[in-house]
Amino acid sequence: MKATWRKPRKTAHGDLDTIDRKDLPASAYAFPDQRKEPLTDPTHVRTGLARFDQVKDISDEERELAFANIKRAAEAFGVEVAESSWQELGKRPHTRNPAND
Repeated sequence: MKATWRKPRKTAHGDLDTIDRKDLPASAYAFPDQRKEPLTDPTHVRTGLARFDQVKDISDEERELAFANIKRAAEAFGVEVAESSWQELGKRPHTRNPAND
């Protein structure tokens, strides 16, 4: 599946970490149609990986798109993703922050 994620630009409202989620474009989310799991920085990418299996009422097709979006955002922000498919998520924690090693 082709990813739809695009790295959001800073806006007139401020930096990405200070703007309201409603001001983000749908393309900034792992799940763009539901506007779930914003992928605006490395921390949010890691959070998206860690909480992926907790998102409810999502089809397998939507999960596949979200995983493609997370992988694209991870690459853009330098976050390692060990899994090769969304079905592998939720089997181990994704809370390790390399900056703390």
